[in-house]
Amino acid sequence: MKIAIVSTPFVSVPPLKYGGTELFISHLTEKLIDRGHNITLFATGDSKSRAELEFLFPKGQWPINQMDELSHIAFSAKRIQGMDDIDIVHINSPYALPFANMLGVPTVVTLHHPRTQDFSSLYLQYPDANFVAISQSQRQGEVALPNMSVIHHGLDPNAYPPSEHPQNYVAFLGRLAPEKGPDSAIRAAQLAMTPIKLAGSVHWVDNDFYNDHLRSLLLKPNVQWVGEVDHVQKVALLQGAQALLVPIRWEEPFGLVIIEAMLCGTPVIAFRRGSVPELVEEGVTGFLVDSEKEMAEVIKNKLDKFNRAICRKRAVERFSTNTMVAQYENLFQSLVQKNRKETFSRRAPSHQAASIS
Repeated sequence: MKIAIVSTPFVSVPPLKYGGTELFISHLTEKLIDRGHNITLFATGDSKSRAELEFLFPKGQWPINQMDELSHIAFSAKRIQGMDDIDIVHINSPYALPFANMLGVPTVVTLHHPRTQDFSSLYLQYPDANFVAISQSQRQGEVALPNMSVIHHGLDPNAYPPSEHPQNYVAFLGRLAPEKGPDSAIRAAQLAMTPIKLAGSVHWVDNDFYNDHLRSLLLKPNVQWVGEVDHVQKVALLQGAQALLVPIRWEEPFGLVIIEAMLCGTPVIAFRRGSVPELVEEGVTGFLVDSEKEMAEVIKNKLDKFNRAICRKRAVERFSTNTMVAQYENLFQSLVQKNRKETFSRRAPSHQAASIS
């Protein structure tokens, strides 16, 4: 198949540091190429991919600006319209739906966002689009749509070598934002009397949270903030951690960091919110808790005997790129075949009429 994949204009593919959507797109793109498909990737000019790269912006446009996103999508749609042999388009932004409807080929839309009324109303205007939720939790919380699948994200296990010998710390990895709960992670680690390392940055929208609630906690003993990390630093952090703490305060649709930790063999201790209960298997890949106190109890009492090899094995089974890409490939192929049949049936009557005359 010849597939057009439209990323965002905000971060390169793959991202150098922050960028969950772009990381997913990178793994999907490269594995589809491995499986023999021809991919045109619409991303930023500083992206690194074996796909044919098309871009409007030479580098990522940060911070996020919706006008940049619309310009990027309009550019992508115009270029796709000029390609006669594109079989299917895969988009990763709700804002691309009005443009995708004009392309004349099947469109798949992966939903990366939590539900908002604006997005849900937009989805209902395009019932012919094919939506992919990234978790059952996300699908159940979204408006009912006629064409919606669920495909969990997957990552390349080779990019996350396992570690059997953790060091004396727990980790937090992600934006230092209230919904991610870095303050809860610090308090839980302090209750457990265990050092904690935090990796991530403060986005401008979270400055008040940082100043009012987080800054003083980051100065406490045995708390180390290492800032934003690249892939190599991230893997090293996860490999060395006794556990990854995920005390989220929102209905997170997925959370790639969860499977990144599991692939390293590192258990995830997470609040029971959003997609977490369908990602974390109790006692196998991590532990589900409902409070900072419970999180601290797990840190103190359940990590010494945790089997990191089994954690890694189960994560590979459920969340590898092979598993994810096989599902996307099947979806793409079924939609392309359906479109070809419908196109043939529309043309058939005129051919029959011509032969009779």
